[in-house]
Amino acid sequence: MTTNSEKKHNKLAIGIWEKYLSLWVGLSMIAGILIGYFLPGVPIALEGMTFYNVSIPTSILLWIMIFPMFLKIDFFSVVGALKKPKGIALTSFINYAIKPFTMFAIAAFFFYVVFNQWVSSELAGEYIAGAVLLGAAPCTAMVFVWSKLTNGDPAYTLVQVSVNDILILLLYVPIVSLLLGVTDIDVPMETLVLSLVLFIVAPLVAAIFTRNVVVNKKGKEYFENTFIGKFDGYTNLGLILTLIIIFTTQGQPIIENPLHILLIAVPLIIQNILIYVIGYGGSKACRLPYNIAAPAAMVGTSNFFELAVAVSISMFGLDSGATLVTVVGVLIEVPMMLLLVKFSNKTKHWFDGYEY
Repeated sequence: MTTNSEKKHNKLAIGIWEKYLSLWVGLSMIAGILIGYFLPGVPIALEGMTFYNVSIPTSILLWIMIFPMFLKIDFFSVVGALKKPKGIALTSFINYAIKPFTMFAIAAFFFYVVFNQWVSSELAGEYIAGAVLLGAAPCTAMVFVWSKLTNGDPAYTLVQVSVNDILILLLYVPIVSLLLGVTDIDVPMETLVLSLVLFIVAPLVAAIFTRNVVVNKKGKEYFENTFIGKFDGYTNLGLILTLIIIFTTQGQPIIENPLHILLIAVPLIIQNILIYVIGYGGSKACRLPYNIAAPAAMVGTSNFFELAVAVSISMFGLDSGATLVTVVGVLIEVPMMLLLVKFSNKTKHWFDGYEY
């Protein structure tokens, strides 16, 4: 049995961990870059551990992050979320009617106009293509992490992401074709379907099964007050290890292309901030409660980078400028999203009194 002093110690440890999360993130990024650059065999090994473009180690870590959140979801709350479509409609509209087009416009302005003395017109076209591939692919898995860090409604986040995945299947190719003027886009459907199964269907089924077993054996009070608490801290640990893996595989291009990494990062960061402002502001205008508003803003702000990277490689090649942009999108996403999570949590009082 856990004593009161142990509980106090655990609470303090978790508090310190979360308080200095930005520091741990920075250290893990540096560690990953150094590992990738000085131990090139490690990223080669990690890149070999993929199945239909989805990293197996990263998938395991994402499961560690997502599963505790799914444990909190009651099936009946999912049904209830479907009856409240305002937040889902807002997210979907931003993701597919606004985000890809603002990404195209911002990228074209910076690479053709602002950065034209450092980037050739041919390379600028590749960079814009990579930006579009990112902009047309809203996030799938990591949204659950951002939702947890902002105390989002897990059931509603699940519905938002599920609808988003369906729309990706229908709209990704038409939007990319329209913006890039190409028709022979080879979208790896295996990657899409596998991501849907891995990051939504499987953890949800496992969580529902676990919830039912524990509640039936020890009661709902034990499940909500004790069992779920056993998973505290796993989200942050999974996030740190995921970052180390991501930056390990991208350490060499970061060190070898510092200027272009910075140039690419500028429009991507501006795009992220713009979409977040539209989503967060739109949620306030719709009078959505904070636990729905924050995740709604996060869905469009972050990207389904596994899909973007896979499509870019198949269309333009591993060493193309387009693929480099999708990789930089991975690099800036987590630090950027953590800043937006922090901002959201500090401004949640803006949504006081809103009910849904």
